[in-house]
Amino acid sequence: MDFVAIYFLMLLCLNIFTNSFSKGIPQPSCIKSERQALLKIKQQLKHSNMLADWNATKEDCCKWVRVFCNIVTGHVTELQLGSSNDTIASSRSKKVGSLKLGGKLSPALLDLKHLSYLDLSNNDFDPTQIPDWFWNLTSHLQYLNISGNQFQGKIPDLLTNQASLVLDLSFNNFTGSLPGISLNMTVLDLSNNVLSGSMSQFLCHKKHQMKLEVLNLEGNHLSGEIPDCWEKWRSLVAIELCNNNFSGGIPSSMGALTSLESLHIRNNHLEGEIPDSLTNCTQLLTLDFAANHLSGEIPPWMGERLSKLIIISFQSNRFHGHVPKQICGLSSLQILDLSHNNLSGNIPSCINNLTAMISRKISCSKISYNTSKGCFFDNMALMVKGTMLDYSNTLGLIKLVDLSDNNLSGEIPEEMTMLTGLLSLNLSKNHLAGKIPSNIGAIKTLECVDLSENNLSGTQLQSFSASSFLGTKLYGPPLPTPKTLVPASNIVGGQVDSRKQVDWYIIWLEFGFWCGFLCVACPLLFTNSGDACIFRILTKLKIKHF
Repeated sequence: MDFVAIYFLMLLCLNIFTNSFSKGIPQPSCIKSERQALLKIKQQLKHSNMLADWNATKEDCCKWVRVFCNIVTGHVTELQLGSSNDTIASSRSKKVGSLKLGGKLSPALLDLKHLSYLDLSNNDFDPTQIPDWFWNLTSHLQYLNISGNQFQGKIPDLLTNQASLVLDLSFNNFTGSLPGISLNMTVLDLSNNVLSGSMSQFLCHKKHQMKLEVLNLEGNHLSGEIPDCWEKWRSLVAIELCNNNFSGGIPSSMGALTSLESLHIRNNHLEGEIPDSLTNCTQLLTLDFAANHLSGEIPPWMGERLSKLIIISFQSNRFHGHVPKQICGLSSLQILDLSHNNLSGNIPSCINNLTAMISRKISCSKISYNTSKGCFFDNMALMVKGTMLDYSNTLGLIKLVDLSDNNLSGEIPEEMTMLTGLLSLNLSKNHLAGKIPSNIGAIKTLECVDLSENNLSGTQLQSFSASSFLGTKLYGPPLPTPKTLVPASNIVGGQVDSRKQVDWYIIWLEFGFWCGFLCVACPLLFTNSGDACIFRILTKLKIKHF
């Protein structure tokens, strides 16, 4: 989840505004003690050219690259030292180095008493444990990002922050259990570390309502059941628990999260049915339950109570029963993935009511969620063209229906071809019968379609004329009808011609062979130096071989 991207953008706009507003007004120079602290920080870093102008000869540290000061007091308030922040730094016309930071963290950071924003993300710090003093920064910071480094060790309890804090420790090598957090924590990203154990101590036994809005624990080694004690976390907007080892069921207390917009629990070992309490989560935009062992029927109330859903991904579970007709009421739905389950019955003919899949208009390329700190972007792993791909920056552009590998029967409804904004349609590995709708070429945006391994009869894709697909994004026209004979049992919608066919490929192959043979043989037959010629040819072959 790219929840920091919009936060960066807000800060950029704020900086541009303040710079424009204060143009022509005398600016205070930086505080001398803070200037000295910055020079000490630089001494501990392997900075190459990134901090070239952090120089004792330049008095005003507020004009140093990646340093931002309060325009009234001159105190240093922000250090943007992440390797991905070039666009932000360059917006203030400061020369920016492109290399990453390394070395050690300096305790001189504690001397920057007014620092509220610290970004050290995506650098090349040595695999080392974070020093204890560093965590004291969280008591007054509003934003701390040390993601994408090689930091290791255990994360202590973070209970002292007074301000609302955005904390990103993702993509490191932190171990141990989940830390305790204060009720003022707003965003917590601990994804892609090596954290283990249960969530119980982290989640349960809270006396007060927590202010956390985004919780990302994806890609760790967390295990046990997801605790059934979410009542004190009502501010949560997004939960990411994918790629762990959670077991048990989806806790019913998640129904208390009435502000929840995104719920990802993909790739765990969860079982049981979807709890009815989720009917209370009416703000949900994304439900990602894929790659678990969930069972039961897909609840009809989803199409009635969760009317804002944009993404449903239930693939690779054990759901059975019919695809509920109520799902057609989800007019905002852009991604419907129910593949690899045990669903049966017909594809609902009302599927054309999924109006977001009809529109060809280019919507926002990202799917975003609002928090008190701005917006973050959702991401999703999707199977497209036979490959599992992770979508984030372009997720909002994907419009997909995947019902493959189920036990669906009946015909492909003609209404399916009214989804003229679809990029991918996969109905393979079912028991669908009848004809493929003749106007499937009306889906001009279609890039991938798979109807294989069904019981379809009559008109096939191969017999459509190329004009049926003009304007679509499919790769080329339909494959030509095969010329070679096949058994009658494999012919669909056609007649077998019992007459023998001439295989021109074999004829030309044989003709080419004899032409090549005569070109070599004739000189040998009609010259006196045939033996010498053969000897020279064999000698050359022998030399090349060795």
